[in-house]
Amino acid sequence: MSGLGQNLSARVESAPRRSDDMPGFDGDHALSPAAPCSWTSRRSASSTTLSSVDDHPATELILNKQMKVVKHMDQRERPSPHEIRRAQQDNPKIREHDLAARLGISEAELVAAHCGLGAIRVEPRVNDLLTGLEAVGEVVAHTRNESAVHEKFGVYDKVVTGNKHALVLGDEIDLRIFPKVWAHGFAVEKRSGKDIVRSLQFFDAAGKAMHKVQLGPASNLNAYQKLVAELESSNQEPIVVFKASRANDDAEVPDQAATVEDLRECWSQLTDVHQFFDMLKRLRLSRREAVRMVGEVYAWALEKDAIGAMFQQAAEDEMPIMCFVGNRGCIQIHSGPIKWVKTIGPWINVLDETFHLHLGTHHIKEVWAVRKPTKDGHVTSLEAYGADGKMIIQFFGKRREGEGEREDWRFLAETLPRIPGPTAA
Repeated sequence: MSGLGQNLSARVESAPRRSDDMPGFDGDHALSPAAPCSWTSRRSASSTTLSSVDDHPATELILNKQMKVVKHMDQRERPSPHEIRRAQQDNPKIREHDLAARLGISEAELVAAHCGLGAIRVEPRVNDLLTGLEAVGEVVAHTRNESAVHEKFGVYDKVVTGNKHALVLGDEIDLRIFPKVWAHGFAVEKRSGKDIVRSLQFFDAAGKAMHKVQLGPASNLNAYQKLVAELESSNQEPIVVFKASRANDDAEVPDQAATVEDLRECWSQLTDVHQFFDMLKRLRLSRREAVRMVGEVYAWALEKDAIGAMFQQAAEDEMPIMCFVGNRGCIQIHSGPIKWVKTIGPWINVLDETFHLHLGTHHIKEVWAVRKPTKDGHVTSLEAYGADGKMIIQFFGKRREGEGEREDWRFLAETLPRIPGPTAA
């Protein structure tokens, strides 16, 4: 394992627009035009809805024995920056994401409280960030949602900038970014024993973590400091003015849009997995509603332990897979085999040289195998959903554009234990 991987083997980071229904899931490396489909919405298109680097998630199993009790703060009387810093000093074992929740504040507020004391506010200029990171060299890219943490070790190269979508298409770091969602940024220095851990951390307008970049022993510190200076904000106040997430942002679309016949017709006409998102928008369906409705020709419910079984079999067979974890501002992808899989309590952990994953299986409500037609034959994904209906994580067999699906992956997906009946409810 690389030096950077060794230093982070027990560390994770802590974060979602409707992340389950965003472009970027369901794909290899691009966003594609809509599939032909005769169905058109019967309603107005305008009504369509669309962590700091902290300890291993498994430590939450023993947190209550290690920490001092932090009382929930009244939302109407938010803690001052001094109170936030004091709470963090008094509770060093609590992950920053969890401490923020206990204090009744966002994670961005927790980080902002240290401005001038280990944190520098930076502008969330995604295009400038991505073009500047290549010179920093080997780093760790962190993307997470509330149930899964995805870490990749590598270099930010093969960058495609854009105001609506930005891409990183490197061999190790593979990202789909939605720059307009990023609202706050910080360069953070944090002492860990004898070491100083440096990271760039970015949040949405509600203060939820979208993406983080952590330096390691092989990183170019001079290039990093130059990038921070270029992005440094004129506003270094230790307070974040934030907007609460709109209730509709994470809500499912009501069950009054397309019929089963509409859905099956459009689904059958897909020629590329990237067309799936546009199909959902046209039909006014959420992803989970669609997989529940379409029927077992295209989607079937699996036992909740199917994800763990997939990990074990893929690791034993050294099968290259694709693993997607995302939130409303960023989707991060691993492509390749997995080797070292370890379960600690409810958490499935992958701790390979260039890929770490921490998946909270206790958050999984439903697991589905989903089949989509393409011009290269159908492809099969495994998708885990939380109780809120949002997708936590998605898997494919590794493939490139123009290639058919791997037979070993298809066999694995089709032989995982199923739940009888049309839904997983």
